[in-house]
Amino acid sequence: MSGDDLARLAWLILLGSAVGGWLIVESRGRMGQMARQALAWLLILVGLTAGYGLWKDMGLRDPQQAVVRQDGQIVVPRAPDDHFYLTLTIGETPVRFMVDTGATNVVLSDRDTDRLGIDRRGLAFLGTADTANGTIRTARVTLSDVRLEGEPLGNLPAWVGDGPLGISLLGMDFLNRFDKVEMSRDRLVLSR
Repeated sequence: MSGDDLARLAWLILLGSAVGGWLIVESRGRMGQMARQALAWLLILVGLTAGYGLWKDMGLRDPQQAVVRQDGQIVVPRAPDDHFYLTLTIGETPVRFMVDTGATNVVLSDRDTDRLGIDRRGLAFLGTADTANGTIRTARVTLSDVRLEGEPLGNLPAWVGDGPLGISLLGMDFLNRFDKVEMSRDRLVLSR
């Protein structure tokens, strides 16, 4: 624990002691009733805390969008989960990608592969990729009519895996299309 964490813990203990002491003094002779009320408030607090945690985990926030500035730079804000996301339009289908500098290629999730109408049965799974879930077989596809915030990017080589992938990834193949890629604390800037 850091010094700040210890100071917060000491403050919470002091505050809890003051409130607890006041409750004991005020409820002399009615300890059973006070215990029931304290338990009810504790359960309400636990419920509110759990609800807040679920709200954050479900990501029910305003979506963060990339912004194209007048100088042609694309500024991508960091999402609350500390990743950067870009939505590419492929044909007429918007596909949300997580920018992954540790990935070499563009990789489509199962869901996005289906949404784009790519038939896996007709693909030749000749490559392999190491993922967090193990090694999967991969097949190369070409995504046509790819646009980022309305700017045409042409065709984009991508890979489809035969294993589960939760979200599509934009690897270095995509980032290398830009002259300059800058990552700072709260934003990613792509420059052509």
